[in-house]
Amino acid sequence: MAGDITTIARPYAEAAFARAQESGAIPAWSDALNLLGALAADPAMAAQINNPEIPRDLARDMLLDLGGETLPTEARNLVKLLAENKRLSVLPEIAKVFEELETRNKGIRQVHIRTAYALDAQLQKLLAKALKAKLNAEVELTVEKDTSLIGGIEIRADDLVIDGSVRGKLQRLASELQI
Repeated sequence: MAGDITTIARPYAEAAFARAQESGAIPAWSDALNLLGALAADPAMAAQINNPEIPRDLARDMLLDLGGETLPTEARNLVKLLAENKRLSVLPEIAKVFEELETRNKGIRQVHIRTAYALDAQLQKLLAKALKAKLNAEVELTVEKDTSLIGGIEIRADDLVIDGSVRGKLQRLASELQI
């Protein structure tokens, strides 16, 4: 499901980022989207947004009222568009993708690494150096231990996925054998 939400959120985030770049207002957009994303992620607000019995206009107005007058006009327009398209629930993901675009624009790539075992600092530095060369950008690593991988490593940088995990290899083998 997370992939589906990202697929829905990405065009909105990319359009907002392009507009923010054009107008030189990346920090203002970032602040607005972080606020709106946090509001939409709040369990009480999320329940209202996702309740089919609540009119979209009411959910939209609640978000805009909570956001206050500090929200830029274009961010307010985005909320209206999202409400019309029944997409208010993707605001947290739009904010996340916007931040990733902002980081990438600075020449930094976010890389998420999952391993079956903890990585020491030296190995993390080695991986960062290799990924910097492969991605041609500075990298920020997030390392997570995930024993369900059985062994090996999984690396994700935006749409790039390098799956060197034992679990991934077993899944590919099962697929080849059609089992």
